[in-house]
Amino acid sequence: MHTTNYKNTFIQVADDCPTVLAEIPPVKGDKRTIANIQYDILSQNPYKFDSDEVLFQTFAIKNDLTESELAEARILFFSKGQPCFRASPLTKRYGWGIHNDENGKIALVASESENYHQFVDNQSVKCVKAMKSSK
Repeated sequence: MHTTNYKNTFIQVADDCPTVLAEIPPVKGDKRTIANIQYDILSQNPYKFDSDEVLFQTFAIKNDLTESELAEARILFFSKGQPCFRASPLTKRYGWGIHNDENGKIALVASESENYHQFVDNQSVKCVKAMKSSK
């Protein structure tokens, strides 16, 4: 079983992120985007879920999975590697950092906030950059 979880790690905004201030992802049409779903889960539940839980919830919502389909779908979902939050539109496009605490639970951190800069400067927290959108 593959995992996307980090512990005691801060995912910084991608170097080529087009915004300097964190933005709430806009809704496009009548369907929520991956960014909308991830933002809603994390903004309402800081440090409640780990990365795997948020990514699977996002997958389940996007694919309209029923309660009876969840267990089997989770096994299939994690049977192969999944992109972690370094590849999330929140960290690549919308200016959000992701803090993974010592238990692997995650929270959003706005790129312009004091907390963001404290995580970047904290030597006891591993910092990694989100993946660039361009090569």
